[in-house]
Amino acid sequence: MSASLDLWNIPLRALNINVRKRLGLFLNPRNTVASDWMSVAENMGFSYLEIKNYEDCQDPTRKILEDWQARCPGAKVGKLVSILDNVDRKDVVEDLRVLIEEDCRRYIERQNEPPVQVPEVDSCVPRTPERQGITLEDDPEGGIPELFDAFICYCQSDFDFVHEMIQQLEQTDHKLKLCVFDRDVLPGSCVWTITSELIEKRCKRMVVVISDEYLDSDACDFQTKFALSLCPGARSKRLIPVKYRSMKKPFPSILRFLTVCDYTRPCTQSWFWVRLAKALSLP
Repeated sequence: MSASLDLWNIPLRALNINVRKRLGLFLNPRNTVASDWMSVAENMGFSYLEIKNYEDCQDPTRKILEDWQARCPGAKVGKLVSILDNVDRKDVVEDLRVLIEEDCRRYIERQNEPPVQVPEVDSCVPRTPERQGITLEDDPEGGIPELFDAFICYCQSDFDFVHEMIQQLEQTDHKLKLCVFDRDVLPGSCVWTITSELIEKRCKRMVVVISDEYLDSDACDFQTKFALSLCPGARSKRLIPVKYRSMKKPFPSILRFLTVCDYTRPCTQSWFWVRLAKALSLP
């Protein structure tokens, strides 16, 4: 690699889809001679069970790159190149060297571009117009924003369970305040901007309702990965996965390292809501 580029300080997100697809062409085929994506995943710190789960993916290389980027703050381009060297895939590094360097240079150029001039904002209380008056109880004049104990990440097919969650956590002695997008968010704003605002600055925690349909939801995928990026390693216990019905598809690998609140086990159902409420009540 070019000596002028410090790849160890360039995040993995600098690599575009073209480079990631080409990495998959090299690493996806199971090869008895050269190391494949499984060796790379092992060096990234994925467990044996996580790696086995990736075998069902059409493009496991792309998936491990996405999940590594979401869960690991040390996911840098330099680290990826080092891992490829460690598993004796210098051929991949050499063949993609030019493309990787181009992506890294573009990333550095974007970082060095002068920022767009916008009104000064407070990091804790956003005041840009699109982030004011976004929920039912917000001050339309941009005063103190409405805050919540938890953002609920769900897909429409799981809405009945979300209703039960509202009854059990808001309308009981727990008196928690949940952010339910379809109920609390006003229409007319950019979905991604508002969602990131709510998860990062308005909600202490995020509850992820896991189901087969969740795995096919682009919105749930964005919300989960965004929340994980805010708390790598789950040090702040910010993300709480909830499984409320049996699944045909594998449990999402990106959440396997988190403790799950499981409603499907009859022997623990009586403790389910108390445990979840206690987790959401933590400071």
